[in-house]
Amino acid sequence: MRLPFVTDDGMGKRAALGLVVLPADETLETEMRGFLPENDVALYHSRIEMPPEVTTETLAGMAAALPAAVAMLPESRLDVIGYGCTSGATVIGSEGVRDRVQQVHPEAEVTDPISATLAACRALSVRRLGFVTPYVESVSAAMRALLVQNGLEIAAFASFEEGDDRVVARISPASILAAIEEVARQAECDAVFVSCTNLRVAGIAAEAERRISRPVISSNLALGWHMRALAGLPMGVVPGISLFSREQ
Repeated sequence: MRLPFVTDDGMGKRAALGLVVLPADETLETEMRGFLPENDVALYHSRIEMPPEVTTETLAGMAAALPAAVAMLPESRLDVIGYGCTSGATVIGSEGVRDRVQQVHPEAEVTDPISATLAACRALSVRRLGFVTPYVESVSAAMRALLVQNGLEIAAFASFEEGDDRVVARISPASILAAIEEVARQAECDAVFVSCTNLRVAGIAAEAERRISRPVISSNLALGWHMRALAGLPMGVVPGISLFSREQ
C-alpha cells in the first residue's frame, strides 16, 4: 500500500541557516543552537578541512577548501551562512570568505566571527576593547591589527598562547572567566572580546558581564547574533547578555 502525504515548508519555515565548522571545534555547534531556539529556524552544519595546529599557513589553506565545505550544506535555499573561524576569516579576509561561500550559495547572506564582532562593536558603541585570545602571537597580532584598522583601540590584551585547537576546546569556562576579569582590570575598556569559536563563553557571558559591568562579546555570541540579524530574526532570545538585548 502506498501511503498518501502532503508537503510543507520543511524545517526552515522562518529561516534556514548554514554553518561551516572546523574539525577540531567542539563548541560552536552547541552554543549556536542556544542562540537559535525557535523550532521553525533550521540550522545546518558542515565541516571544513583544517589541521588542528592553528598557524597563519593552515588558516590561509582553508580558502581553497571553503567552497567544498559549503557544498556539503543542503542544496535548498539558505538565508544566511556563517563561516565559523575567527582567525581564518582574519587571514582569508571577510570578502574572500563571502566570495567563496557565494560561489556555491549566491542567494545567502554571509558572515564570519570577525565581521560579526565588528558589527557587534558598532551596535554596542564600543571603541576601546579588551581582547582575550587562545592564539599564538602571529595569529593574535594579525587579529589585533585588523581590529585597529577598523577603528577599534585595543586597550588590554592577553592570550592563552595555545596552538592546538583540540586543547583550546578543553580550556575551562572558569579559566576564560578569570581571563575576562583580568583583561578588564588591565585598562578601561568599553567591552571585552573573547576570540575563538572553540572557547566556551556562552555559559559564562552573563556572569562575566555582571562581574566587569560591561558587555562581553565572544566569537560565537557575535556570530549567532549577526546571523539572527541578517536573517531578520528578533533578538532577546538569550537573557542577560548585552549583545542579544540590542537590535541590529
